[in-house]
Amino acid sequence: MAEKSAKAKGANAKGAEPSGRAAEIGLHNLKPKPGSRRPRKRLGRGEGSGLGKTSGRGHKGYGSRSGAKKKAGYEGGQNPIHMRMRKLRGPHMKKSMPFENFRTKTQPVNVGDLEVRFDAGAEVTPDALKEKGLAKGSEPVKILAGGEISIKLTVSAHAFSVAAREKIEAAGGSCQALET
Repeated sequence: MAEKSAKAKGANAKGAEPSGRAAEIGLHNLKPKPGSRRPRKRLGRGEGSGLGKTSGRGHKGYGSRSGAKKKAGYEGGQNPIHMRMRKLRGPHMKKSMPFENFRTKTQPVNVGDLEVRFDAGAEVTPDALKEKGLAKGSEPVKILAGGEISIKLTVSAHAFSVAAREKIEAAGGSCQALET
């Protein structure tokens, strides 16, 4: 009996795998998760492989040649979009090519939001708007006429809509345009 128990202990010590997480972890047995790695495509290895003969490149044409690259914006010989679009140039043309960055970016702030966030007689500047969470970043601020205002405010912004300027001045406030 003593021999059997000694053999059992010896087997545990040498050959048997430990149970639980200890069997999983270790540099000696790390491998990728099953299904996370796919074998590479073996091109040109006979008709039966599915990728033999032309190796997935089709017949003839630019894409079948060695050194063929996909050019950005190339549409297979069809007239590409940058040539199909009209050629209206300049920053004043809002109908210009849509991928040219001509439009000015402003952050809209409504007059109604000013009344909710500021006390009467307060001075409203782009920095004050950032503190109150109405504007962010360094983009110019434009005050719009959404909502109503009944308190007197001194508003400094990069731009005002005509209706917003009228509402602020009607409430006894003043508007100061900042340079961008």
